[in-house]
Amino acid sequence: MEDPKRGEEFDRIHKQPKFGKNHPGAKELASQYTTGKRLLEVVSFSTTVALHLVVYYYVIMSFQIHKVGSIVVGVALGMIVADFMSGLVHWAADSYGSVTMPVFGQAFIRPFREHHIDPVAITRHDIIETNGDNCLLTLPGLVPAVGYFVTLPDPTQHIQNWYLLYCFLMSLSTFVILTNQIHKWSHTYGPIPKWVELLQRCHIILPRCHHRIHHVAPHETYFCITTGWCNYPLEYFGFFTGIEWIIEKTLGAKPRVDDLNWATKGQ
Repeated sequence: MEDPKRGEEFDRIHKQPKFGKNHPGAKELASQYTTGKRLLEVVSFSTTVALHLVVYYYVIMSFQIHKVGSIVVGVALGMIVADFMSGLVHWAADSYGSVTMPVFGQAFIRPFREHHIDPVAITRHDIIETNGDNCLLTLPGLVPAVGYFVTLPDPTQHIQNWYLLYCFLMSLSTFVILTNQIHKWSHTYGPIPKWVELLQRCHIILPRCHHRIHHVAPHETYFCITTGWCNYPLEYFGFFTGIEWIIEKTLGAKPRVDDLNWATKGQ
């Protein structure tokens, strides 16, 4: 469970006007964004977009008017699962691991640490840096899917037989890719497209006021950042705090230790 003293320490730190891009930890973490990481993001982004277009082509070409219900159900289920997965990944990266971990530390943990001490840094990221990591997560599913479709003698018939499943998988993949872009919009208080504002107001995607709850130190709740729909039930049932309790009792690992270390860096 969360240590109250650590929560008080986070509150004390966050009240100081030192957070943002001038925070010592934020500067150090931003400087660790390497050319190699950029190259990985460019490759994953471009590859994912190309493969998605291929899969969307097959699914659209297999459309039948009586499959509209499958589209609605599949898209909704995909959004729910993508939201839950975003929370699971977000919670794990926020709560455990460190920037010094081999491979994963620099590539995946670093952005989460930077985000808590400079929350609007994400609004300065371009489309590649914002979405590259999430694109990478979908490649293990997209590559075999495209390979499977192109080898089928009649992919249209196959997809029609499993249309609900493919609508779900495409929705899941699409919203996994869009999660960090949606997250970025939730931190953008300047001009954003009107249709994005409408989706936020209708809580179809993550609203700004909803995500603000997560950024109250010590960042221990409301981890789901695609739609935010799963935050209510997960918080009600104590899903993440329960897992943290089990991990601490069995492994002795306390959550958000590395996050606190970066927050206090230079202070």
